[in-house]
Amino acid sequence: MSGYPNQPSGYGYGAPPHGQPHGASPPGQPYSANPYGAAPPPHGQSNPYAPVTAPYGSSYSSYSGHKPSSDPHSQSHSSGYPPSSAPPYASPFASLVPSSFPPGTDPNVMACFQIADQDGSGLIDDKELQRALSSYNQSFSLRTVHLLMYHFTNTSTRKIGPKEFTSLFYSLQNWRSIFERFDKDRSGKIDSSELRDALLSMGFAVPPMVLDLLVSKFDKTGGRSKAIEYDNFIECCLTVKGLTEKFKEKDTSYSGSAAFTYESFMLTVLPFLIA
Repeated sequence: MSGYPNQPSGYGYGAPPHGQPHGASPPGQPYSANPYGAAPPPHGQSNPYAPVTAPYGSSYSSYSGHKPSSDPHSQSHSSGYPPSSAPPYASPFASLVPSSFPPGTDPNVMACFQIADQDGSGLIDDKELQRALSSYNQSFSLRTVHLLMYHFTNTSTRKIGPKEFTSLFYSLQNWRSIFERFDKDRSGKIDSSELRDALLSMGFAVPPMVLDLLVSKFDKTGGRSKAIEYDNFIECCLTVKGLTEKFKEKDTSYSGSAAFTYESFMLTVLPFLIA
């Protein structure tokens, strides 16, 4: 029996804006073919996943013969860094700026937010977001909801506005599509190798030791089944993507290494631990 819950009537609503097919990366979130954490491919190498076995943070010069520009704005997507969807690095205690729905937002997505926004404030809290998502077969723990809110607002205020909700909704559609694509046996779970391939498709070359830690952490059986279900897959993706984006902000030379002060390190890691 499939591990997927029955989809309610109309599931899959909320089509991305015109011109963006279902399953495609949300606006502003194209994934790179060259995964982060892997060195650039050697000259003439066409397989984007071939360099994955190279050590994390390997010198660019040993593969391409030159070092990329230190200006992060001059880097193209082929650098191996998927463009960040989150706001720039900032204090997690910053206030959330009011927002509005982006042009072309599906009316059903707007209605979903407006129903959840019972006080008409233009913001919804964590429990309201949890209910809004669960009403369309996207049931998550409050911890996962908190991570979603932090990732799309870059604050720990646990409030989210229309613009951030729209990006969150389309991203969840995309991540569900990825999960189902790599759950080849339709069990409702993905194992370590499937998780590796899923993260690669999103642009992240996670080292084997880190991959084992992720599976152990997000396996609901405490590591016995060595596989993770959809809701924990979302939490896993948020952790990998969020920490990688924070790291990239400090890795201005695209070397795979970065320097953090003690304060900035704690502010980077703690929101993912105490969500």
